[in-house]
Amino acid sequence: MGRPVDLKTLMAALEVRPARPSSDYDLNPGVVLPEGRKLRPAAVLIGVLGDDVILTKRASTLKHHPGQIAFPGGKLDGDETPVEAALREAHEEIGLDPENVSILAELPPHETVTGYSVTPVLARIEADFDPLPEAGEVAEVFRVPLAFVMEPSNFAVEGRRWRGMRREYYVVPYGPYYIWGATARMLKSLADRAA
Repeated sequence: MGRPVDLKTLMAALEVRPARPSSDYDLNPGVVLPEGRKLRPAAVLIGVLGDDVILTKRASTLKHHPGQIAFPGGKLDGDETPVEAALREAHEEIGLDPENVSILAELPPHETVTGYSVTPVLARIEADFDPLPEAGEVAEVFRVPLAFVMEPSNFAVEGRRWRGMRREYYVVPYGPYYIWGATARMLKSLADRAA
């Protein structure tokens, strides 16, 4: 384990280490994906405030991914760019003013098992803010130390049966929060580049 990663160190690493797209299928090479599949565009905001990353816990009443840990984000509307979508969704979901955000980088897309091509947008949140979780969609807004999620040894691989076969995925548990799936995979991509 090297020295803890801060935002400046992460940005320097991103400049020299190549970027590659990631996928929910990265740990499951036996999965055969259908030819010509159409992925829906989406974006998430990986917002860094000081030394922390902002995450949400989705409401338990949601039809899709209830109770899961996620970045603020969602599908692109109309002609939106990934940056515009990530900022809009962060404003809607957690009350983050887009004027309080400095965009640092658009990261390579991540393909999800639910048929999305998600563009992670890395950003610095300039000043502390009082999160306002969107009622019915976001149960909680919380912070995880950037240094924790940028340390590859904090990640593990777990698995479960899904659609009749075993599916493996990354996890990076933090306190009471079980961060897994696409969120953990996007963080693991960053951690690998920062290591």
